[in-house]
Amino acid sequence: MSFNYKVILKIIGMISIIIGIAMVPSVIIAYYYGEKAVGVAFIQSILLAMAIGSIILIVVRPSTNILKMRDGYLIAALCWLAASVIGAFPYLFSGIIPSYVDALFESISGFTTTGSTIISDLSAAPKAIQFWRSFSHWLGAMGILILAISLLPALGIGGLLIARAEAPGPTVEKMTTRISDSSRILYKMYVSLTLIQIILLLLGGMNLFDSMIHAFSSIGTGGLSNYAKGISHFDSFFIEFVIILFSIVASINFVLYHHILEGKWREFFKDWELRTFLIILAVSTLLITLNLWAFGTYDSLGLTIRHSLFQTTAFISTSGFAITDYTYWPSFSQMLLFCLMFIGGCSASTCGSIKVIRVMIIFKLIVRGMYKRLHPNAVVPVKIGSKTISAETVSKVSSFVILYFTIFVFSCLLLSLEGYDLLTTISAVASALSNTGMGFGLLGPDGNYSIFSQASRLYLGILMIAGRLELFAIIMLLSPSFWRAR
Repeated sequence: MSFNYKVILKIIGMISIIIGIAMVPSVIIAYYYGEKAVGVAFIQSILLAMAIGSIILIVVRPSTNILKMRDGYLIAALCWLAASVIGAFPYLFSGIIPSYVDALFESISGFTTTGSTIISDLSAAPKAIQFWRSFSHWLGAMGILILAISLLPALGIGGLLIARAEAPGPTVEKMTTRISDSSRILYKMYVSLTLIQIILLLLGGMNLFDSMIHAFSSIGTGGLSNYAKGISHFDSFFIEFVIILFSIVASINFVLYHHILEGKWREFFKDWELRTFLIILAVSTLLITLNLWAFGTYDSLGLTIRHSLFQTTAFISTSGFAITDYTYWPSFSQMLLFCLMFIGGCSASTCGSIKVIRVMIIFKLIVRGMYKRLHPNAVVPVKIGSKTISAETVSKVSSFVILYFTIFVFSCLLLSLEGYDLLTTISAVASALSNTGMGFGLLGPDGNYSIFSQASRLYLGILMIAGRLELFAIIMLLSPSFWRAR
């Protein structure tokens, strides 16, 4: 079985045009703030992106639009890479980042909602670059391919196989009979939530530009702030609360919001993954609060709760915001934050990392293993609530988690060749793989990834894409059997 390369190229062409169109607001921002040179750089990037996409769509004429599962995985990987390659042009053409490899790292970090950066002071960068960096979070969070899937029927191409390869959850749950219609519903909810957050931030005293930057980064769980001090620049509990709220909102399965729109409130509150996510968030916040209070880290209990809730939410949602330097916190609190980085939010959310549902299934599998040691002949299904999880799903989840930590350990060994301390090394890998963007050691709130070599930054960029695509879409490309035409 050979790949349908012509259809794959056609979809890449569509992605190129989408990214080109997405740069238009940045041109407006550049000229509004008098950044003409940067505006020219964006216009050049748009023309190049549109030219690439248009040529592909005009020249490539597929004989058939039929896609196989292998095509879906290859499309997912290539389209995310194509989006990152094209998204790097503004950083390069504007001269903000003179090296294309570094510009590519910044672009990958943006689209994968990781939030890692090599720019030492983003607050000093042109407004248009700040906007593009944040807007790339927003585009990548729901999945660039999900947007493309909603447009695929216009090309006569089905999108379910691509969605299965790209969607951030363990499964793809269609809200309508057609996956393209489901994609449109998701984006309508996504845009609506973004607009609501922008309005709330405006009410909190932010100007429109800052409101958009932080809304894109909250709902997209990218964690970008255009100020050196981050969210603490505003010194506003209301703004912090809005960002906490929408980071949590973005961490919840978006299909559940569709249930609410249909009046199925019980479906929302009965969801076991959501309940578990909120319990983990609440318990972690409580434990960190008690730990900080016991060590006298902050002067008042209110301030302790404020900081612990914000940073706990930032880590479990993989948004990566910071209002304090948590690297000075007690070891217990830092270790708990590090663990939350691996858990992440719910399936079908904009979060990265392993996801709560997988953690639940693995925990249930461990409990079943202990029970069967005492009762070897018992038939004990893995259940989440009253729903029995199929053996196939359990197997997929187990293989994913094993693969996740195998890649983590291998990458830590590889990155250790840079010679940095253990905490910096392992947090860099965990941050990239989980799309969190936060780190420890030299990668705390005041640090950035420019400390690593270009080769290491390129490898971390690959980890970001792998984490965003749930590993298999990238790892399978390394298998010789994947490329055999049979």
